[in-house]
Amino acid sequence: MDRRTYLGTAGIAGLTSVAGCLGEALGGDGENTGDTDDTDTVLGNPDVRRGDPSYPIHGEEFPSFSLQDPLAEETVSLEDFVGERPFVITYFYSSCPDGMCQQLLQHFHRIQEDAMDSDYADELGLLAVTFDPDRDTADPLRSYGTQMGIDVDADHWHFLRPADNETAKTLLNETFGLPLERDDEQSEGSANESTNESANESSDSGGEYTFTHSALVQLVNDRGIVERAYPRASNQRETVNTQVMVEDARTVVGVTE
Repeated sequence: MDRRTYLGTAGIAGLTSVAGCLGEALGGDGENTGDTDDTDTVLGNPDVRRGDPSYPIHGEEFPSFSLQDPLAEETVSLEDFVGERPFVITYFYSSCPDGMCQQLLQHFHRIQEDAMDSDYADELGLLAVTFDPDRDTADPLRSYGTQMGIDVDADHWHFLRPADNETAKTLLNETFGLPLERDDEQSEGSANESTNESANESSDSGGEYTFTHSALVQLVNDRGIVERAYPRASNQRETVNTQVMVEDARTVVGVTE
């Protein structure tokens, strides 16, 4: 089965029924040190080989995408970066209840800070894709990014927002190779007892559901090839070294001391 097709039983098997974010849902560190052509990458093969995840890893092409940036009011696509500059990308939602998505954005805050301090901000894109666009509209995204210490108005920063939650789920499953499940807190029985009006108000308020998903950061070079995948980027039981991401990004951009 192609990596970018729907995960089916293999993907769901790796998805445990825990609300919130799953730093280990796809297992391992996401990298595979098998026979990979390094000619299109700057970084060599990773040291650890653990499985064959469904999302693109070292030496593989990143899938094509085209998504709206609601803050800049412009469309951002893979083609904006190929032949121009590398980018770092992650997937999150601002209502995440357990702090894991916040940790993902903290990595990006540190990368952005280093890029600005070391004058390579124009040479690296930073992309954060929400899979909860029904709630993550422009104003909530701006507030969330600011809370995370991110300069959301910088030219290199983009919050990316699919049209709606169903589109976002399809995008993560079929394009980016990441399983995603919505976990509704309201039981089916109690939902049936509610009126349509109250159900709509509950949905609009955004307090009735969370997501089970993987916590992933990927570094992609200016050829559109993945240099590194960091799938345990929000695992609170392990040390996640933001400095490794910073140093990898510096290497791929070509920053010299």
